[in-house]
Amino acid sequence: MKFMILVKSNPDLEARLDAMSEAQMKDSMAAMEVYNDELKKAGVLKDCDGLRLTRDAKRVRFDGDARTVADGPFTGDLVAGYWLWELPSIEDAVAWVKRCPNPMPAPSEIEIRPI
Repeated sequence: MKFMILVKSNPDLEARLDAMSEAQMKDSMAAMEVYNDELKKAGVLKDCDGLRLTRDAKRVRFDGDARTVADGPFTGDLVAGYWLWELPSIEDAVAWVKRCPNPMPAPSEIEIRPI
């Protein structure tokens, strides 16, 4: 079964990420690299990446035939990154997420969505 694992964010977390020192970011990325290597070795990881902050993003809103483009940064629930995994069950995905280092410099949340 395939799963999309979504690293959740919000404007406050984006601000904290933006304020991290280069050394803090390097340490955080090193911990995540170790975790990703474990996922690869186990044959779980199919793809992954982090997303740039929403200040660099755009949203297209649909209303009937109309399309409106909005520039970031955005408010509300945001996505900071993702993994694509293949595992036998959602319980296996939960077990892997529980092993993940906190991807944010504050309390955070990861969402698991079956594909």
